[in-house]
Amino acid sequence: MGAEEEQGKQGNENPRRDAITNAQFLSWKRQKDADASARRAEAARKREEAIATGTAQMNGRELFLKEPWVFDNTLY
Repeated sequence: MGAEEEQGKQGNENPRRDAITNAQFLSWKRQKDADASARRAEAARKREEAIATGTAQMNGRELFLKEPWVFDNTLY
């Protein structure tokens, strides 16, 4: 009797008044993905700019793509 009463009280305290529709969720998800994509593109643009000016050190992949002659082992 006491456990059933507790469950009944808990169920009434938190009704789902803030439930969203599938369309609302998909709209939010598209907006979130667009924002994340824009942030990644901006970070990539800044990284390329920093590499071009020489203020950022390149990683191995970037160095290979920009200056492949560094990895030429035919001389040895």
